Amino acid sequence: MVAGVNGLDMHVLEAGDAAAPALLLLHGFPELAWSWRKVMAPLAQAGFHVIAPDQRGYGRTTGWDGNYDGDLGSFRLTNLVLDAIRLLKKLKINSVEAVVGHDFGSPVAAWCALLHPEIFKSVALMSAPFTGPPASASPPPDPVHAELAALARPRKHYQWYYSTREADADMLQCRQGLHDFLRAYYHVKSADWKENRPYELKAWSAAELAKMPTYYIMDLGENMAQTVAPHMPTQAAAWLTEEELRVYSSEFGRTGFQAALQWYRCRTDGKFDAELAKYAGRKIEVPACFIAGKSDWGPHQRPGSLAKMRDSACARLHSCDFVEGAGHWVQQEQPAEVTRLLLAFLRRS
Repeated sequence: MVAGVNGLDMHVLEAGDAAAPALLLLHGFPELAWSWRKVMAPLAQAGFHVIAPDQRGYGRTTGWDGNYDGDLGSFRLTNLVLDAIRLLKKLKINSVEAVVGHDFGSPVAAWCALLHPEIFKSVALMSAPFTGPPASASPPPDPVHAELAALARPRKHYQWYYSTREADADMLQCRQGLHDFLRAYYHVKSADWKENRPYELKAWSAAELAKMPTYYIMDLGENMAQTVAPHMPTQAAAWLTEEELRVYSSEFGRTGFQAALQWYRCRTDGKFDAELAKYAGRKIEVPACFIAGKSDWGPHQRPGSLAKMRDSACARLHSCDFVEGAGHWVQQEQPAEVTRLLLAFLRRS
């Protein structure tokens, strides 16, 4: 536990020699520092000091406000970047060889690299492409949500569902139980669910978005627990044992999801766009790479994001790799290949 980190006492997993070049690994939703367990030791054996915190709102890190009506601004991207910087300062680390972010950890890692290239020497983005700062401090209302609701099969976007007051209780107190809910959620977003055959969508429109699986574009009248319940496997995945899954269900059973869901509210609310729009047009100038599972819809959920990351958001995108046999949880499903790709990036000439 690292005390006094931007108002947090931050739970951190570490591997490797503290004197070695550092790597900072940032997890996503609904994950923990534990999500990096399969890659930490190999990266440490390759000569790195590997640091993986439970981020604000997650796991055994404490000091955050988990109330829906609490301090939403503490979960905005610039404050999450500050969490990372203050953690490194407490650990007496002046810079890291790379910041690596998966899922919602990817935009945090991207903003770390964008705002503080003197600290974060390179960045590895996983599953969620970075498209750069918003162009406008106050974008106009998005009609796509009304259009989704008006489809013949009415739908809604999962991020806006996650921003609702009821989402936390829907998952935490679901009929199938939290552990089984998480088993289904991990399964349906993995390569084990054979319906995951992602492709580039043509536009950010209701008709195109509705082509995605329901865990992204949900049926209007269902919550997330109801959405994934029909797909719950009868046994644990080869890449996620029941014992490993129990770590997640135990931790989220203790903390709930609301603090983690505040991250989504910061994105969908729009009130923090002005802070980010100050950097409109700025690129990530440090070396970058992108890694995702070949069966992951995440890189395709916002049409054009991969192209924008390649063409304008990253000045020095080294590689963009899609891993066979992996869905959204790429570092858990295929840790050996993810480790290989990360080391190839870190050792680039």
